[in-house]
Amino acid sequence: MGGMLGDVRTWAAGLGEVHEGFVHRFARSEPRESALAYMRGLISPLERKNGWTLAEEAGHAAPDRMHRLLNRCDWDADEVLDDVRDYVVEHLGDPEAVLIVDNTGFLKKGVRSAGVQRQYSGTAGRTENCQVGVFLAYASARGRTLIDRRLYLPTSWTDDRERCRAAGMEDTVAFETKVVIAKAMVRRAITEKIPFRWVTADAAYGFSKGWRTELERADVFHVMATTRHDTVVTRWAMDHPVHDLFPQLPRQKWKRRSCGNGAHGPRVYDWARVEVRPWHREDRRHWVIARRSVSRPQEISYYIAYCPADTTLDDLIRVAGSRWAVEECFQTAKQECGLDDYQVRRYPGWHRHITLAMAAHACLTVLRARILDTGKAETDPPSSYPSPCPKSDA
Repeated sequence: MGGMLGDVRTWAAGLGEVHEGFVHRFARSEPRESALAYMRGLISPLERKNGWTLAEEAGHAAPDRMHRLLNRCDWDADEVLDDVRDYVVEHLGDPEAVLIVDNTGFLKKGVRSAGVQRQYSGTAGRTENCQVGVFLAYASARGRTLIDRRLYLPTSWTDDRERCRAAGMEDTVAFETKVVIAKAMVRRAITEKIPFRWVTADAAYGFSKGWRTELERADVFHVMATTRHDTVVTRWAMDHPVHDLFPQLPRQKWKRRSCGNGAHGPRVYDWARVEVRPWHREDRRHWVIARRSVSRPQEISYYIAYCPADTTLDDLIRVAGSRWAVEECFQTAKQECGLDDYQVRRYPGWHRHITLAMAAHACLTVLRARILDTGKAETDPPSSYPSPCPKSDA
């Protein structure tokens, strides 16, 4: 009982610290108190985390205060997110960190939730009726968490302004592709001087030559996944298919390496790289990297990298492998912080809920970093977080 109480005190103090960082964003006491109670409910072991259950956990007689917090109270979720990001940088900031872009789906019923339509959900692995959020994760040696978010709005929404207004969207909210949203997030991180060294993303984002060019012009180092159909400039051709660079590569050029641990142990692949763009600046290099399955060598994935001249293949593999950190963030934020447990339908309400869930996730990530610092969690699995109390088998 004493150990559990210690955990309760730890996570309560941690949430209080995060909350203190953005409490000035609320003009009234009710939303200030409700925001803290909401985050406490999100990391509690409730089976369902909706207005009623969160209200009961907070000791409220009805869910009205939670509903007002998400839908009617006057506060700016983007300003709160700025403060949460500052908290992350203060406690996890690292000039060697990696920014990771990805999106995740939120399965929904009906047609009234902002941005919902039948679209591909990576979470479900198929086309479903869902919302899709684009996220930016921050991965450093001390931990990984989410630092930016935006709800993706398909043209079925942005072309219907009446539908948008009914969901709480201003007329200035226009259609933007997921890549455009991702570019804006990374630009914001640069503008706000978030400490990082690398950007990485999967092929849905990395295939964009325009974005890779923008990052290069800003001298932002990156390792971006791409498709086998992408082309690069080589000494032989202006549009050389990336998949055509590797079949004749000598066997000794392939290195068997792990790019990090997964659910079933180390993710081991065969890796090789070929230098491209021969007329770049002397202190920078461009590489195409191939990642080949050990058991199914016909399965090859590709990456395009821009980096300092002395960057090793092992360095590039580490950055490429760090992309899975965002998947871990999605999994833990959904399981531990209620990221996907919401009933709001309006556009502002979605961003408010997601922001508070991200604040809770950042808190647990920082708490775990502190526990690791003191040597108390040497046997914890990599993705574990301190819990307020033990969860039932159900």
